[in-house]
Amino acid sequence: MIPRYSRPEMASVWSDESKYSAWLEVEVLACEAWSKMGVVPAEAVEQIRSRARIDPARIAEIEAGVRHDVVAFTTQVAETVGDAGKWIHYGLTSYDVVDTALSYLMVKAAATIRRDLEDLREAVAVQARRHKMTPMIGRTHGVHAEPLTFGVKMALWYTEIGRCIERIARASDVCGYGKVSGVVGTFAHVDPFVERYVCERLGLKPAPVSTQVLQRDRHAEYVTLMALVASSLEKFATEIRHLQRTEVEEVEEPFHRGQKGSSAMPHKRNPIVCEQICGLARVLRGYAATAMENMNLWHERDISNSSVERIIIPDATILLDYMISRFTTVVKELRVYPERMKSNLEMTGGLVCSQEIMLALVEKGMPREEAYGIVQSLAMKARDEGLEFRSLVREDGRIGEALGDVEIEAIFDFERQIGRVDEIFARAGLG
Repeated sequence: MIPRYSRPEMASVWSDESKYSAWLEVEVLACEAWSKMGVVPAEAVEQIRSRARIDPARIAEIEAGVRHDVVAFTTQVAETVGDAGKWIHYGLTSYDVVDTALSYLMVKAAATIRRDLEDLREAVAVQARRHKMTPMIGRTHGVHAEPLTFGVKMALWYTEIGRCIERIARASDVCGYGKVSGVVGTFAHVDPFVERYVCERLGLKPAPVSTQVLQRDRHAEYVTLMALVASSLEKFATEIRHLQRTEVEEVEEPFHRGQKGSSAMPHKRNPIVCEQICGLARVLRGYAATAMENMNLWHERDISNSSVERIIIPDATILLDYMISRFTTVVKELRVYPERMKSNLEMTGGLVCSQEIMLALVEKGMPREEAYGIVQSLAMKARDEGLEFRSLVREDGRIGEALGDVEIEAIFDFERQIGRVDEIFARAGLG
C-alpha cells in the first residue's frame, strides 16, 4: 500500500523484515520439534536459534538467481548459521512455512484492527451520550419523516461497530490455522507432532486437513469480513456527507486551522475525509471479490493465488486500519449543530407529526382510511401551497371536533416522539 494510506504499526506487520522473521520462527520451531523427537541434535537447534539472521538484501540477491523466494530465504539463513544450517527446512515444503507464517501475521493484523474499532466505538459512545436528547429530523428516502435524536443515530452506529468487532474476531479465528504437513498434506516427510508444536507456539491451530496449502476459503472470508467493516464505515461516512450539505448543515467533519477546502473557492469546507473513506471502501470490496477468485486452485495446489495475496491481504488490513483511524478522528472532532437540526425539524410546519394526528383520530373512533385521507389532504395542501400544516390542522373542523385544541397542541410537541430514547440506549448497551 502507498504511504499515503498507511499507518506505521500496520505497515510494519507486512514489511519484508516482519515476513522473513515469521518465516524464520516457523523454521526454528520446526527444528525444535524435530529435536524433541530425537531427529535434530539439540546443539544444532541452539546454534540455529542463536545465530540465524535475516538479510533481505541478500535474500533478494539469491532470489535473482534461483527465482524462488523461499529457497533464497533458507539459503541466506543457512549462510548465517554454519553446519547446523542443514537442518533448516528439514521435511518441510515452502508453504508449510509461508502459509503458517501468513496466518500468524493475519491474526496479528486483525488484533490491531480490533483495537482500532474499539477506539472508534468509544468515540461514537461519547457522541451518543452527549447528544442523547438532541432532536433532529429523521429521513426516509432522503425525505423528512419523523423526529429522532442525534444520539439515537449514534447509538445505531455504536451497535453496528459492535458487530464489526465480532466480524474481526471471526476473521482472526478463521485464519488462525497453520499447516506443516508436507507437499500434498499427507505428512509423508514430517511428523504431525511438528505441526502441532509449531502451531501451538504461534498461537495457531493445526488445520484438520490440508493440501500443500491452507484452503483459500479462509483467506476469502478474512478479506470479505474486512470489506464488510469498510462498508459500514462507508455508510457512516455517507451519512455525514449528506448531513454536511449546505441545504442541511446539521453536522460537519472537522476543518483545521490552515486547511484549504478548494484551490478556487475560499469559502469551501468539504467532507474530504468521509469522501476518502467511501472511495477506499470500494477498493476493499474489490479485494473481497478477488479473494474469492483465489479459492479455486488446481489439484493440491497451484501458484495463481500467491501474487494476488501479496497485494490484497496486506493492503486490505493496511487500508482498513487507516480508514478506521481517520474516521475515529472525524467522530471525535465532529461539529454538531443542534440549532440547525431544530430549524430543519421545524421546516415543514409540523408535517412530521402527520402520523400522530392520524393515530389520534383513529383512537377517537374514526376509520383509519378516513383519518388518513383527512390528514393527507391537509398535508398536501400545506406542501403545495406553502402553508403551515400545524395551522391547517388547528383550523380543520373535523379534527377539532374529534380531538380538541389541547390535544392537538400536545401532538405537535416533538418530545412525544422521542420519549423512548432511554429504552433504546439501554438496549444498545449505552444506558
